Amino acid sequence: YPRGACVHEMFRAQAARTPDAVALSWRGETWTYAELDARANRIAHALRRRGVGPEGRVGICLPRTPELVAAMLGVLAAGGAYVPLDPAYPRERLGYMLQDAGITLVLTESGLTDRLPPGAADLLRLDAERDALAAEPDTAPESGATPENLSHVIFTSGSTGRPKGVMIRHASVVVLLHWLRENVTDQERASVLFATSINFDVSVAEVFGTLCWGGTLVVAENALELPELEQAVVYASMVPSVAAELLHSGGIPASVRTLNLGGEALPSALAQALYALGTVEKVGNLYGPTEDTTYSTFSLVERGAGEVLVGRPVANTRMYVLNGQLQPVPVGVAGELYLAGDGLSRGYASRPGMTAERFIPCPFGPAGARMYRVMDRVRLRPDGQLEYLGRTDFQVKIRGFRIEPGEIEARLDEHPGVRQAVVLAREDVPGDRRLVAYVVGDADGEALRAHLAERVPAYMVPAAYVRLDAFPVTPNGKVDRKALPAPEGDAFASRGYEAPAGETEQAVAAIWAELLGTDRVGRGDDFFQLGGHSLLAVRVASRVRQALGVDVSLGDLFERPVLADFARGLQTAAGARATAIVPVDRSAPIPPSFAQQRLWFLEQLDGTGGAYHIPMSLRLRGVLDRAALERALDRIVARHESLRTTFPAVDGEPVQRIASVEESALRLVEHDLSSSADAEGELRRLMADEAGAPFDLVHGPLVRGRLVRMAPDDHVLLVTMHHIVSDGWSMGVFARELGALYGAFVRGEADPLPPLPAQYADYAAWQRRWVDGELLERQADFWERSLAGAPELLELPTDRARPRKQDFAGASVPIELDAELTAALKALSRRHGTSLFMTLLAGWAVVLGRLAGQADVVVGTPTAGRERAETEELIGFFVQT
Repeated sequence: YPRGACVHEMFRAQAARTPDAVALSWRGETWTYAELDARANRIAHALRRRGVGPEGRVGICLPRTPELVAAMLGVLAAGGAYVPLDPAYPRERLGYMLQDAGITLVLTESGLTDRLPPGAADLLRLDAERDALAAEPDTAPESGATPENLSHVIFTSGSTGRPKGVMIRHASVVVLLHWLRENVTDQERASVLFATSINFDVSVAEVFGTLCWGGTLVVAENALELPELEQAVVYASMVPSVAAELLHSGGIPASVRTLNLGGEALPSALAQALYALGTVEKVGNLYGPTEDTTYSTFSLVERGAGEVLVGRPVANTRMYVLNGQLQPVPVGVAGELYLAGDGLSRGYASRPGMTAERFIPCPFGPAGARMYRVMDRVRLRPDGQLEYLGRTDFQVKIRGFRIEPGEIEARLDEHPGVRQAVVLAREDVPGDRRLVAYVVGDADGEALRAHLAERVPAYMVPAAYVRLDAFPVTPNGKVDRKALPAPEGDAFASRGYEAPAGETEQAVAAIWAELLGTDRVGRGDDFFQLGGHSLLAVRVASRVRQALGVDVSLGDLFERPVLADFARGLQTAAGARATAIVPVDRSAPIPPSFAQQRLWFLEQLDGTGGAYHIPMSLRLRGVLDRAALERALDRIVARHESLRTTFPAVDGEPVQRIASVEESALRLVEHDLSSSADAEGELRRLMADEAGAPFDLVHGPLVRGRLVRMAPDDHVLLVTMHHIVSDGWSMGVFARELGALYGAFVRGEADPLPPLPAQYADYAAWQRRWVDGELLERQADFWERSLAGAPELLELPTDRARPRKQDFAGASVPIELDAELTAALKALSRRHGTSLFMTLLAGWAVVLGRLAGQADVVVGTPTAGRERAETEELIGFFVQT
């Protein structure tokens, strides 16, 4: 395969061939190849101005959005090498990675800067510098990079106690890309799941193996989102344990035709179960270390095959099965695997000794060739296929994560209460492999868990902690790892045991205990502190639906990980399923929802000015298809009855009047500022006028828009809605649907959005039916008791008298907490089982109470109010305080 190109050059050539094709799809939003290329080039120019060039290493600390892909390509286009920095990693680990890789500049966002050690590197905030980046050229700069220059550095777990950065060259990636071009069809590449973190090497194949050959990436937070994605996925890569969970929960859509599995051993039964779905046509088994650029061997699992092999070499890769003297062993004899060829990385950043130890001279290749010692035991079959037999060292893989227990042991040894530590991967329950820490010392499990949580990624924090007086040893005095005992129930992190109360808690406790492999679960126990993870969470949701007949999502367990809280939420969910949201008769008067009635009352009582207006501005860059935009806006208004609703009074009470589609087109007021000397200043004034202009709740409309022309290829769309028909969640729905509809209409396609299962008026009628009678009385009684004796006002000392009439004037005052205080607040939250938001809210309430001299402070907290699946994609006012 050819090696003579750089990754960004291959992408740029593809973008020139198919500029209008869809490169990325994310939550209803799409980016074309031309848009992605232009965004990457602007980032590249900004990086070049900051001195980035060949061999320059740029950190990427960004959330999982299309901007992440643009940043990766932007670094490459500038000639540099990107280094992934997962925002979820502890700050100490990120600081070490910055120093070890020699990173002086990080691409990030303002909201993530607190994750990075202060002053460790210069920051380019893509959100804060959006305008400056928009002014950069959208054509590619001269990168100066050659195929032998670095493309990226990926950190893996290190046996010495520190992660090590693997340095990958463009030439190695390009060889892999050409192999993927020949082994992935255009039909498969048309919709590829991008769910792997860029901190892991499979992402290289997903991103560049798709974009360099004209495919479309479907961006997801993780592979578990596969059944919930808006765009159908044809080709997906994931670890076998994730595939097993998706299969178990019925979460592999019929659109998926090819599944490539890697990162851990692939059981034959799983491969055949995937074929048994009837929709999966190919199951591939991929194998290879990061040091050999993602993939080294490949095997297409045959339908009906009784075993799964590692396969044959890929893409200019050579494999050798050798004995301890580096001599080849006969076919069929177990030996140690060594890899050579164009896929080999340059070695480890800042680790010349370790590089020399693992990348050794190759006695079988040309002069100067190297080979990599994988530390895997394998056997070569007569047909040339490789069979995997296990590791030769202590390295383990759990749920696809490559982990060196030695790194965790080194971090445990730093705790003052630990004299000796050993970490093992155990599989005491078949199919559930977990890390267990064995400690000699007086530190308890909760303290050790908190200690590690601040130093290693979450997937490296052991599930159980076993305290021993001394470790068992072998005759030669080494720790006898095989003699270490299985962890018992009290080894798993838990709070003081309190028996589950009530049928729901007992049922949930039984499910947790079975899946977590522990003897008992108390009502105060935290699912994730007991060793739970996202894969087990999927199984919990599935079991709960089956056992209790309630609608529960994966997110419910993340939001309420404590058993008592989770069970209490299920009781609410069970009540919500009692009646369905069904269409109601539109000929009879439709009452507003309770939220709408509150807002209508406030408007009648005193007027609220612009306090309940929700403004949105969207910057539209590039050639604007005005007809497609207007058609998309009209379709959204026609699709959502709430945007066609007004609120006349009948006998002194508000009702919802829903106008017809024909009389409700959204009329855009247009402004041309392209010749203005102060266009941005004029725009700000227009935005203020638009946001503050009054609405008429009786006659409407309650949504309006303006289109501001800043330049021929630069427009700003201003959309304002009254809160009575919308909320913050709704604006996200509006933006996603506008992107999907506009893109379809520009391409001459039909409306791509699925029908809505219900309308807001149906929800309002359902809500009143649901809380009618006894339930309404119970809820009213609860709040009356809870708020009995609460102060009506917060009597803060002020420098002026309280106005007679509330005027809704206010402001935001930013406060920055330093790194030390932030870390202490997070530790406090962990100790008390609260979120950081809860901790800060409590502190804020204490301050207000002390200023006012009051022991009681009433705080209202808004929630999304969208507990029903039918309401997730509706525009409307669902917020509950």
